[in-house]
Amino acid sequence: MAEIINLRQARKRKARTEKEVRAAENRTLFGRPKVEREQTKAERVLSERRLDAHKRDDEKS
Repeated sequence: MAEIINLRQARKRKARTEKEVRAAENRTLFGRPKVEREQTKAERVLSERRLDAHKRDDEKS
């Protein structure tokens, strides 16, 4: 025989777990100090510039 579940409780449980996941994502995105965020951004920009500097130009056009 199938197990009887309360749909209201199941929906609340699902919403609670989704909210916890969203909160964890926000902690990783916004829970860092400003200096650390700026450092990460500077590192990303520097790596993009280095990559662009090593690209070859096609002279076909």
